[in-house]
Amino acid sequence: MSIFIHLRLMRRLDWSLVIATLGLLIIGIAFIFSAGYGNPSPAAQQLYLRQLCWVGLGLLFFLWFAIVDYHRWLRLAWWLYALGVILLVLVFVPHIGLKVYGAWRWLQIGGFRILQPAELMKLALIVLLARLFGLPGRNVRRRRLVLSGLALTLLPMALVIKQPDLGTALVFVPVLAGIMWAAGVPGKRLAILAVLALVMAGGILALVALPPKLGMNESDHERLLRRIGFSPYQRERLMVFLDTKRDPLGAGWNKAQSRIAVGSGRLTGKGYLQGTQNLLGFLPRTVAPNDFIFAVIAEEKGFVGCVVTLVLYGVLLLALLRAAEEATDRMGCLLCIGVAAMFFCHVFINIAMTIGLLPITGIPLPLISYGGTFMLGTFVALGLAQSVYIRGEWR
Repeated sequence: MSIFIHLRLMRRLDWSLVIATLGLLIIGIAFIFSAGYGNPSPAAQQLYLRQLCWVGLGLLFFLWFAIVDYHRWLRLAWWLYALGVILLVLVFVPHIGLKVYGAWRWLQIGGFRILQPAELMKLALIVLLARLFGLPGRNVRRRRLVLSGLALTLLPMALVIKQPDLGTALVFVPVLAGIMWAAGVPGKRLAILAVLALVMAGGILALVALPPKLGMNESDHERLLRRIGFSPYQRERLMVFLDTKRDPLGAGWNKAQSRIAVGSGRLTGKGYLQGTQNLLGFLPRTVAPNDFIFAVIAEEKGFVGCVVTLVLYGVLLLALLRAAEEATDRMGCLLCIGVAAMFFCHVFINIAMTIGLLPITGIPLPLISYGGTFMLGTFVALGLAQSVYIRGEWR
């Protein structure tokens, strides 16, 4: 396409999405700086500068994916999915994958982390599911189609759980559910899948909570959970969630300090760069800039700051749903629904985790938490949704 057409397309951007995105980015940079402000490590104090670099690169990704016709990626959906699965497998290969904090989540070159395949896999799955359920002539009432979507979701989900990264794996479920619902899959089948998911979740909680109460010793219990893919630290996180008084100085520390930070912010907060939980290191400095950055916002800007953040996320989600409504074909609509489901899941799980309503899972907050691969993946997802939106009147 010519530069003139590119400029015409850019004028069709949804500016409510752009403004909400920029607002969240500003909040993110400001509070990543705050999270590192009291840290004696020079590297930690400069995290916000690295994040600025990722944001700059991410904005270029956003514009490029918005300009390129989204149908190009839909045509490559199977190849993108296969590439994502291969990268997830490579994570477990010595000297290619990198183990960080007991989890195989990164690909490396010379010991340096370069890529987190699970973040790219989420996007590849959204594109493939949008194609699978959105192709013209597809009968979404067929059981075979529903089972195919389920199988395609469970494969990368199992690989991500094996890393282990249960938090990221959880995001795959609402993405599949949202796309199937928007595609018109019968409610009865969606209800069956929901019941199965709840039974599995209940079974896992039972395996975590009941054996110790029935007299099973710690080592046997750990071996049992390892057989279903649970690492010791995941077990401890769930045990702490089920028993709030368990291990307050160990596995329960982050949860307790996060809740103190959120509660102590009250209405307007303690002031920017004045959060004592953050400055004094009670909220661990290793997690404050990423998984628990909402606690930093709540402590320093209080309920008002939290509401502003949530309103911006609300505007962003409404813009994604508007893009789905503007789509000229079902595949574009489902693509936007998948992106919206992914965003909602990240925001809901992260904030619920921060205030103690869900177990700690390590889910970052979109556009706010520190992280390179996640930031780029977020911008790609937004770019894909904008590609659908700006072509609403052109096709």
